[in-house]
Amino acid sequence: MGNREDLMAGAKRCLIEKGYGRTTARDIATASGVSLAAIGYHFGSKEALLNAALIEATGEWGLMVGAVVARANEASDDPEERFVAVWDGVRRTIAEHRGLWASQFEAMVQVERAPELRAALAGAQKEGRLGLAALFQGLPEVPDTEEELARGVFYQALLVGLAGQWMAAPELAPGGRELLRGLELVGGSVLKPKPAPDWHGSPEWHGPAA
Repeated sequence: MGNREDLMAGAKRCLIEKGYGRTTARDIATASGVSLAAIGYHFGSKEALLNAALIEATGEWGLMVGAVVARANEASDDPEERFVAVWDGVRRTIAEHRGLWASQFEAMVQVERAPELRAALAGAQKEGRLGLAALFQGLPEVPDTEEELARGVFYQALLVGLAGQWMAAPELAPGGRELLRGLELVGGSVLKPKPAPDWHGSPEWHGPAA
């Protein structure tokens, strides 16, 4: 790898092991085996490097979730069982990559005082939502439409909520079956059932066949 790739790898390792807020430029240089000056040359600042590393590491985590979705789709044709299997798998990946999620929450807390970080996260927001919409449907990509963005917003809220609950109390974080039950209860109390078509009022209605 070149210096830029070494720096990215070192920054990702630091995010996982030390966290977003505690990582110094010297930490990254040591982890990557590259000089401090190279950080400024390739990325401009330590913060810009950490932001890029965080976004890239999150994308790599997304590939793991894509594999979870693929396995669930292969294992069952039942949508409910697939939903449960996918979210059980997502919870496992959160547990396996706790350091990454801890860094993500650290970064989100700091956006109020870090304009550069806010811009980086905001810039990735739309792409991330479309990516989640594709990911949880088992598709390589989805079109940039209002419907797919809404789908991505829902998955994003569910995902961040699950990760936050797992970080706070792993033993209390819901599994796929609990999330499915919650979806059923909320959907049943919020969504209005679609009315049946009024065939009798249709201009093409001619009464029952003789």
